[in-house]
Amino acid sequence: MKHTCCKFAATLLVSCLAAGSALASGTHSGGHAHYSYGAPGVASKVTRTIEVEAADTMRFTPSTISVKKGETIRFVIRNVGAVAHEFSLGTQKELDEHYEVMKKYPNMEHDEPNKISLQPGAQGEIIWRFTKSGTVQFACLHVGHYDAGMKGVVKVK
Repeated sequence: MKHTCCKFAATLLVSCLAAGSALASGTHSGGHAHYSYGAPGVASKVTRTIEVEAADTMRFTPSTISVKKGETIRFVIRNVGAVAHEFSLGTQKELDEHYEVMKKYPNMEHDEPNKISLQPGAQGEIIWRFTKSGTVQFACLHVGHYDAGMKGVVKVK
């Protein structure tokens, strides 16, 4: 009987931890079921690679990017600075909401399809398929960086 209770308790604990991880891994506005501006891309479908530098001048280079509707882009983001930066794709509303969360939890790191956190000197990538015409924002949402102008746009035509 002791083993059955221990197995039940262990199963319950693992289930609770898994549920908590699933809830914590979503966006701060309710999960990743849908992106209004596109979808995570597949590496084999990449049509173009765009390199982006994140610098301590609180700027991205380039800060304006043009893509075609339907394109799958590999963004290679390189932190050329001495402080941590991130690259977050989203709507203006999503970025503003996420920035408020970053103010509360400034050491948050991201492992989401539309976001990447980069330590100084690090490089990473986001593969994204743009499915709708319009403008998609990107920004570094570390406290102070966004306010200093570390943002840009992807124009989808």
